[in-house]
Amino acid sequence: MRVLLTACATTVMLVAGPLTATAAAQGSRSPVGGVQLTSEATVVAAGATPPAVQAGSFVVADLDTGTVLAAKAPHAKLRPASTLKTLTALVLLPRLNKADVVVGSDADAGIEGSKVGVYPGLRYSVDLLFQGMFLASGNDAVHALAQHDQGGIAATIDRMNKKAEEIGALDTHVTDPTGLDADGQVSSAYDLALFAQAGLGRPDFAKYASTKYTNFPLAKAGTYQVANQNKLLFNYDGALGVKTGYTTLARNTFIGAARRDGHTLVVTLMNSPHGITEDATKLLDWSFSHYDALSPVGTLVKPVTKTGPNVSKKSAAGTPLPKRTHTVLMPALAVQSLALRIPSWAYAAPLFLLLAVFLRRPRALRVHSKKTRARRH
Repeated sequence: MRVLLTACATTVMLVAGPLTATAAAQGSRSPVGGVQLTSEATVVAAGATPPAVQAGSFVVADLDTGTVLAAKAPHAKLRPASTLKTLTALVLLPRLNKADVVVGSDADAGIEGSKVGVYPGLRYSVDLLFQGMFLASGNDAVHALAQHDQGGIAATIDRMNKKAEEIGALDTHVTDPTGLDADGQVSSAYDLALFAQAGLGRPDFAKYASTKYTNFPLAKAGTYQVANQNKLLFNYDGALGVKTGYTTLARNTFIGAARRDGHTLVVTLMNSPHGITEDATKLLDWSFSHYDALSPVGTLVKPVTKTGPNVSKKSAAGTPLPKRTHTVLMPALAVQSLALRIPSWAYAAPLFLLLAVFLRRPRALRVHSKKTRARRH
């Protein structure tokens, strides 16, 4: 009996110990943007109920104040598709001279996914390639721009990951600057809002994001008209554009912003089957209409300010930002593990039940056991 009790107690310690440690580790991480944004798996909003949308994850935030007005699974790590190009632009815009001329290559023209029409041997200004990147979501334009920068694609990816960390976008990990589906490439609705905030703070980014049409050269002669894929620009009053995205695995992703009544709001959508323009319109209309009644549910963190080699990374609230996690790509929404929701003592309950059953055996069995031991002695 003593051996059995010792075994049970040891098992309880082995089971409960790691679970308690895991829960403690989870609780010790500083929440990015506020507790509600990391503890609530469903839509969180105060003051009014947001409209139902089809996207699996979304964020609505005020870009001027940084307040988050509503969110659903804001930190779920999902495939970003071409909305990741906003981060690509944040890295390349300050590094490249827009008057530079880039000669198209076979690698540019042969890239997968959406293209604006970069042909080998043709000459393009950096400015025009940025237009092709924003309006047509041209992966060929992104490839040409990244290759034109020092270090090429690999260096651009490295700079993108560093830039994401700098602005507090810790859900993001980049492996392809075009946003194409790639192993380990993830972002979140929260991070997309940070990219929009940082981007629209740059006049050049804001200009490209809101441009409706441009003309792009054809292979032989002449040009053709390219229209911005963000339909919000064409049918929403005060729209500032930003970026759309789609892949078969990411499904529809979206960043849209608009300015009305002295407020600049952004809506980000991820993992949406369809109807992103309609969903974005509903969320923006709701936010503008109920703005004064809404209480913030979180904040967009401010970029890290480097003051020296050992500067500590702080959020807008002055608390240290958590280290970047290395969570593998989830096929759907990142949800909290069931194991973390169950108290550690619950895992030991079956062992105590077995012990109770053993101690409460029928009297006949206990007598039989005693007689057996007596015969052995």
